[in-house]
Amino acid sequence: MPLRPYGVLKGKVVETRPNNGHDRTPHYEVHIKGDNKDYRIAINIMSKMEPSEILYSVSEDFNSDQITILPKLKEGFTEINQHNHEIALDYIRGGLFDPSKMIALPADISGPNNDLNEKVNQYINEALEKNATLYAYGEKFKHENERDKYFGFSPGRGIHDIHMNQGNHPSFKRDDGIWQDGGVLIHFESENRWVGMFLAFQSQSWCTDDKGHAIRPVSECSHENVKVGELSK
Repeated sequence: MPLRPYGVLKGKVVETRPNNGHDRTPHYEVHIKGDNKDYRIAINIMSKMEPSEILYSVSEDFNSDQITILPKLKEGFTEINQHNHEIALDYIRGGLFDPSKMIALPADISGPNNDLNEKVNQYINEALEKNATLYAYGEKFKHENERDKYFGFSPGRGIHDIHMNQGNHPSFKRDDGIWQDGGVLIHFESENRWVGMFLAFQSQSWCTDDKGHAIRPVSECSHENVKVGELSK
Protein backbone atom coordinates (compact mmCIF):
# COMPACT_ATOMS: atom_id res chain seq x y z
CA MET A 1 0.00 0.00 0.00
CA PRO A 2 1.17 3.61 -0.45
CA LEU A 3 2.87 5.51 2.33
CA ARG A 4 0.59 6.39 5.25
CA PRO A 5 0.71 9.08 6.36
CA TYR A 6 2.68 10.87 3.65
CA GLY A 7 3.47 14.49 4.26
CA VAL A 8 5.97 17.28 4.67
CA LEU A 9 7.83 18.31 7.80
CA LYS A 10 8.67 22.00 8.18
CA GLY A 11 11.21 23.28 10.68
CA LYS A 12 14.69 24.47 11.51
CA VAL A 13 17.79 22.29 11.76
CA VAL A 14 18.98 21.92 15.37
CA GLU A 15 21.76 19.35 15.03
CA THR A 16 22.99 16.66 12.67
CA ARG A 17 24.39 13.16 12.87
CA PRO A 18 26.28 12.14 9.74
CA ASN A 19 26.51 8.39 9.23
CA ASN A 20 29.33 6.87 11.25
CA GLY A 21 29.66 3.71 9.18
CA HIS A 22 28.26 1.42 11.89
CA ASP A 23 24.51 1.56 11.22
CA ARG A 24 22.90 -1.52 9.68
CA THR A 25 21.11 0.68 7.12
CA PRO A 26 23.11 3.89 6.79
CA HIS A 27 21.17 7.13 7.18
CA TYR A 28 22.08 10.75 7.68
CA GLU A 29 20.07 11.85 10.71
CA VAL A 30 18.81 15.41 11.25
CA HIS A 31 17.24 16.90 14.37
CA ILE A 32 14.52 19.37 13.37
CA LYS A 33 12.48 21.68 15.58
CA GLY A 34 9.13 22.98 14.39
CA ASP A 35 6.35 24.62 16.39
CA ASN A 36 8.41 23.99 19.55
CA LYS A 37 8.38 20.25 18.92
CA ASP A 38 11.32 17.97 18.15
CA TYR A 39 11.51 15.75 15.09
CA ARG A 40 14.08 13.58 13.32
CA ILE A 41 14.45 13.07 9.61
CA ALA A 42 16.27 9.94 8.43
CA ILE A 43 17.87 10.35 5.01
CA ASN A 44 18.99 7.14 3.28
CA ILE A 45 22.56 7.29 2.01
CA MET A 46 22.83 3.62 0.96
CA SER A 47 20.43 1.10 -0.56
CA LYS A 48 19.68 -2.36 0.82
CA MET A 49 19.33 -3.54 -2.78
CA GLU A 50 22.22 -3.78 -5.23
CA PRO A 51 23.68 -1.58 -6.49
CA SER A 52 24.01 0.08 -3.11
CA GLU A 53 24.92 3.55 -4.38
CA ILE A 54 21.98 5.96 -4.25
CA LEU A 55 21.06 8.30 -7.10
CA TYR A 56 21.44 11.91 -6.05
CA SER A 57 20.48 15.28 -7.51
CA VAL A 58 20.70 18.69 -5.92
CA SER A 59 19.59 21.81 -7.71
CA GLU A 60 18.86 25.47 -7.17
CA ASP A 61 16.96 25.52 -10.45
CA PHE A 62 14.20 22.98 -10.04
CA ASN A 63 10.64 23.32 -11.33
CA SER A 64 8.32 23.45 -8.36
CA ASP A 65 5.06 25.30 -7.82
CA GLN A 66 5.21 23.92 -4.28
CA ILE A 67 7.64 26.62 -3.18
CA THR A 68 4.94 29.26 -3.60
CA ILE A 69 2.77 27.37 -1.08
CA LEU A 70 5.18 25.79 1.41
CA PRO A 71 6.10 29.02 3.26
CA LYS A 72 2.43 29.38 4.21
CA LEU A 73 2.41 26.02 6.03
CA LYS A 74 2.55 25.84 9.80
CA GLU A 75 5.71 24.38 11.28
CA GLY A 76 5.71 20.69 12.11
CA PHE A 77 4.26 17.78 10.11
CA THR A 78 1.53 18.40 7.53
CA GLU A 79 -0.18 15.31 6.13
CA ILE A 80 -0.77 15.48 2.38
CA ASN A 81 -4.17 14.30 1.17
CA GLN A 82 -6.81 15.20 -1.40
CA HIS A 83 -7.32 18.60 0.22
CA ASN A 84 -3.73 19.81 -0.26
CA HIS A 85 -2.53 17.50 -3.01
CA GLU A 86 -0.90 20.38 -4.87
CA ILE A 87 2.12 20.29 -2.54
CA ALA A 88 2.88 16.58 -3.15
CA LEU A 89 6.03 15.52 -5.01
CA ASP A 90 6.29 13.10 -7.93
CA TYR A 91 9.67 12.69 -9.59
CA ILE A 92 8.17 11.23 -12.78
CA ARG A 93 5.00 13.29 -13.23
CA GLY A 94 5.93 16.57 -11.60
CA GLY A 95 8.82 17.62 -13.84
CA LEU A 96 10.81 18.74 -10.80
CA PHE A 97 14.21 18.05 -12.30
CA ASP A 98 15.97 16.10 -15.04
CA PRO A 99 16.39 12.50 -13.79
CA SER A 100 19.12 11.83 -16.36
CA LYS A 101 21.37 14.23 -14.46
CA MET A 102 21.21 12.20 -11.25
CA ILE A 103 24.48 10.59 -10.27
CA ALA A 104 25.12 7.48 -8.19
CA LEU A 105 27.15 8.17 -5.08
CA PRO A 106 28.59 5.75 -2.50
CA ALA A 107 27.54 6.28 1.10
CA ASP A 108 30.92 7.07 2.59
CA ILE A 109 34.39 6.73 1.07
CA SER A 110 37.74 8.34 1.75
CA GLY A 111 38.48 11.67 0.11
CA PRO A 112 36.84 15.10 0.24
CA ASN A 113 33.30 15.81 -0.96
CA ASN A 114 32.94 12.61 -2.99
CA ASP A 115 30.20 10.64 -1.22
CA LEU A 116 26.54 11.07 -0.31
CA ASN A 117 27.19 11.48 3.40
CA GLU A 118 29.31 14.55 2.63
CA LYS A 119 26.97 15.99 -0.01
CA VAL A 120 23.97 15.85 2.31
CA ASN A 121 26.06 17.18 5.19
CA GLN A 122 27.12 20.20 3.14
CA TYR A 123 23.59 21.46 2.52
CA ILE A 124 22.07 20.49 5.86
CA ASN A 125 24.86 22.26 7.73
CA GLU A 126 24.46 25.32 5.53
CA ALA A 127 20.78 25.31 6.52
CA LEU A 128 21.82 25.11 10.18
CA GLU A 129 24.36 27.93 9.92
CA LYS A 130 22.01 30.26 8.02
CA ASN A 131 18.86 29.41 10.00
CA ALA A 132 17.12 28.30 6.79
CA THR A 133 13.74 26.57 6.78
CA LEU A 134 13.81 22.92 5.82
CA TYR A 135 10.91 21.02 4.24
CA ALA A 136 11.37 17.23 4.30
CA TYR A 137 8.93 15.01 2.40
CA GLY A 138 8.34 11.41 3.43
CA GLU A 139 6.37 9.07 5.67
CA LYS A 140 5.73 9.83 9.31
CA PHE A 141 7.26 7.45 11.84
CA LYS A 142 4.70 4.84 12.84
CA HIS A 143 5.91 4.49 16.44
CA GLU A 144 6.43 7.79 18.22
CA ASN A 145 5.95 6.75 21.84
CA GLU A 146 9.62 6.11 22.59
CA ARG A 147 12.63 8.35 23.13
CA ASP A 148 14.47 9.15 19.93
CA LYS A 149 17.44 6.78 19.68
CA TYR A 150 19.78 9.31 18.10
CA PHE A 151 18.99 12.69 19.65
CA GLY A 152 17.30 11.64 22.90
CA PHE A 153 14.13 13.74 22.73
CA SER A 154 10.74 12.28 23.59
CA PRO A 155 8.35 11.46 22.02
CA GLY A 156 10.42 10.27 19.06
CA ARG A 157 8.62 12.00 16.21
CA GLY A 158 9.95 12.18 12.67
CA ILE A 159 9.82 11.01 9.07
CA HIS A 160 11.68 8.64 6.76
CA ASP A 161 11.38 7.40 3.15
CA ILE A 162 12.87 10.70 1.98
CA HIS A 163 13.42 9.42 -1.56
CA MET A 164 11.46 8.32 -4.63
CA ASN A 165 8.65 6.01 -3.50
CA GLN A 166 7.43 4.31 -6.68
CA GLY A 167 8.71 1.77 -9.17
CA ASN A 168 10.19 -0.18 -6.27
CA HIS A 169 11.87 -3.55 -6.37
CA PRO A 170 9.24 -6.28 -5.66
CA SER A 171 10.53 -6.53 -2.07
CA PHE A 172 9.27 -2.98 -1.44
CA LYS A 173 6.31 -2.91 -3.84
CA ARG A 174 3.96 -2.33 -0.91
CA ASP A 175 5.31 1.23 -0.59
CA ASP A 176 4.56 2.17 -4.21
CA GLY A 177 2.36 5.14 -4.99
CA ILE A 178 2.23 8.22 -7.18
CA TRP A 179 2.52 11.78 -5.87
CA GLN A 180 4.18 10.58 -2.67
CA ASP A 181 7.88 10.92 -3.40
CA GLY A 182 10.26 12.13 -0.74
CA GLY A 183 12.92 14.81 -0.88
CA VAL A 184 14.29 17.84 0.90
CA LEU A 185 13.64 21.48 -0.02
CA ILE A 186 15.60 24.18 1.80
CA HIS A 187 14.57 27.83 1.81
CA PHE A 188 17.35 30.28 2.58
CA GLU A 189 15.01 33.19 3.28
CA SER A 190 17.70 35.82 3.75
CA GLU A 191 18.97 35.09 0.22
CA ASN A 192 15.58 34.34 -1.36
CA ARG A 193 17.15 31.05 -2.46
CA TRP A 194 15.81 27.51 -2.68
CA VAL A 195 17.74 24.25 -2.88
CA GLY A 196 16.12 20.92 -3.77
CA MET A 197 17.68 17.58 -2.84
CA PHE A 198 16.28 14.48 -4.55
CA LEU A 199 17.21 10.83 -3.98
CA ALA A 200 16.30 7.52 -5.64
CA PHE A 201 17.45 3.91 -5.60
CA GLN A 202 19.06 2.39 -8.68
CA SER A 203 16.76 -0.62 -8.24
CA GLN A 204 13.68 1.56 -8.93
CA SER A 205 12.03 1.71 -12.35
CA TRP A 206 11.08 5.11 -13.77
CA CYS A 207 8.16 3.64 -15.73
CA THR A 208 5.19 3.27 -13.40
CA ASP A 209 1.42 2.85 -13.65
CA ASP A 210 -1.25 4.90 -11.89
CA LYS A 211 -0.60 2.93 -8.70
CA GLY A 212 3.13 3.64 -8.78
CA HIS A 213 4.04 0.04 -9.66
CA ALA A 214 6.80 -0.64 -12.18
CA ILE A 215 5.47 -1.53 -15.64
CA ARG A 216 8.92 -2.02 -17.13
CA PRO A 217 12.06 -3.28 -15.38
CA VAL A 218 14.73 -0.78 -14.42
CA SER A 219 16.99 -2.32 -17.08
CA GLU A 220 14.55 -0.90 -19.68
CA CYS A 221 13.52 2.28 -17.85
CA SER A 222 16.26 3.78 -15.73
CA HIS A 223 16.75 7.40 -14.68
CA GLU A 224 19.02 7.82 -17.70
CA ASN A 225 16.27 7.40 -20.29
CA VAL A 226 13.19 9.03 -18.80
CA LYS A 227 12.22 12.51 -19.98
CA VAL A 228 11.44 15.38 -17.62
CA GLY A 229 7.76 15.33 -16.68
CA GLU A 230 7.02 12.34 -18.91
CA LEU A 231 4.11 10.17 -17.79
CA SER A 232 5.02 6.51 -17.88
CA LYS A 233 3.36 4.51 -20.61
